[in-house]
Amino acid sequence: MNIKKWVPWNWFKKEEEDAGKMVPVAREKTGKSASVPAHPLEQFHQEIDQLFDRAFRGFGLSPFSPDQSLVPTFADGILKPTLDLGATDKEYTVTVEIPGVDEKDVKLEIINDTLTISGEKKQEKEEKEKNFYRMERSYGSFQRILSLPEDADQDKVKATFKTGVLTVTMPRKALPKSNVKQIEVKTA
Repeated sequence: MNIKKWVPWNWFKKEEEDAGKMVPVAREKTGKSASVPAHPLEQFHQEIDQLFDRAFRGFGLSPFSPDQSLVPTFADGILKPTLDLGATDKEYTVTVEIPGVDEKDVKLEIINDTLTISGEKKQEKEEKEKNFYRMERSYGSFQRILSLPEDADQDKVKATFKTGVLTVTMPRKALPKSNVKQIEVKTA
């Protein structure tokens, strides 16, 4: 059994290190007094949620976090577009959704086993006479920082951009085999 399928490479290691600089926020529960302890079952439920949240955070997931959403988010004033990571035996694929961005506004850099995808989504000309009731579209700089696995061939990285989707492919190179010696077990 290949254990690497169950414990994949942590692509978000560098991003999480940067996010660790943020100050945690404590939220108060609504409708309950702060001095009254929660019911033991409720405390148990919260502890299990926190356990799974910490376990999945290493994979870039946080299923029980109330802040988790499926739309791009802001971190330290920088837009973080959503992405998909995939792997086959021959290559890794990173697909990033950045609608409304021209390919000339996207920059990819590899420095010390770290892939940085950055750019800027520019706002179109704003109409002064139009009254907006709601504005949900985001503009500004975006950035994603991915830690590359050691078997990613950094010299052969290719990137394509089509209809607001950036696809980065990295071939996998063969790693040197470790010296493993099988020892025969005999009956005494």
